[in-house]
Amino acid sequence: MLYYLHEIFNINIFQYITVRAGIGFFIAFISTLFLMPKFIIWAKNKNASQPIYELAPDTHKIKSDTPTMGGVVFVSATILSSLFVGNLTNIFVIGGILTLFLMMLIGMKDDISKIVDKSNSSGLKPRTKLILQIISALIISSLLYFSGFNSDFYIPFYKNPIFDLALFAIFFWSLVMVSASNAVNLTDGLDGLATMPSFLALITLSIIVYIVGHAGLSAYLLMPKYIGVGEVVIIAVSLAGSLLGFLWYNAHPAEVFMGDSGSLSIGAFIGYMAILAKSEILLILIGLIFVIETISVILQVYSFKTKGTRVFLMAPIHHHYELKGWKENKIIVRFWLISIVANIIAIISLKIR
Repeated sequence: MLYYLHEIFNINIFQYITVRAGIGFFIAFISTLFLMPKFIIWAKNKNASQPIYELAPDTHKIKSDTPTMGGVVFVSATILSSLFVGNLTNIFVIGGILTLFLMMLIGMKDDISKIVDKSNSSGLKPRTKLILQIISALIISSLLYFSGFNSDFYIPFYKNPIFDLALFAIFFWSLVMVSASNAVNLTDGLDGLATMPSFLALITLSIIVYIVGHAGLSAYLLMPKYIGVGEVVIIAVSLAGSLLGFLWYNAHPAEVFMGDSGSLSIGAFIGYMAILAKSEILLILIGLIFVIETISVILQVYSFKTKGTRVFLMAPIHHHYELKGWKENKIIVRFWLISIVANIIAIISLKIR
């Protein structure tokens, strides 16, 4: 709506992405702060709490009555904010909103499965959930590719593309989105643990995408230039705002969990932003905590299946530190600190070309 005020009435201030992103941030932030308590009350009345995994550390047992599916609130707030301030004719904006919406639907289905059947702490069958994620990612990747988005592949610290992915880009981009989606999902195991690293990743990627979409800045920093992608910064900053609003209620001790409806959406959108920023490889550093959590699960499963031994006391790795006696707050804050440092390094690396 605000974008079209500029178009129709020539209100110049609304042509700037930074202005509309700031407005979007506060709309999503305030909306989430206002709606979340109402959702928590509704969820408690409906007994919409997530069952706790039976092998989880004993400290998690007290969380059994905590409502889940809070992701529906902050993702919806993000989408509504983006519709209000964004350019809805921009194909990258359409792709971003579609990413959030499709992954939220998959997550909702998974969350509802857990709520309805309290004995089922895993929700949808892993294969079913993965297939739905892959289909959604393929739809979004195809939308990007056939709309003419450049399929060149870049690596950090090098200004020129390595090669053209061509049609294979659809499958590579889908892999990025699905991997990021599941990585955030694995990290979402302690109060606020996934929320702040997601916020930081969104801010870092917003900076990169803004540069990539800006002719002057991209030329100055020797980065790829794709006019139009900068508009997606509005969605990313809106999501960052809604995540801060959510963190108000998700900070330890959490009053609500985001559920898969939140974690799958956040991760997929972070992957989508990395694709637009041509920073798929740099995403390893930007989302370092998510990578560490995912690798810990892979190592644990591989070691147990091949050798019958465990690398960690429990995976993902945040549970390992819980069983070692670390307090939940200490784990959360230390993981946040790692994420902060990793994202600062990622931003610094932009000038090294």
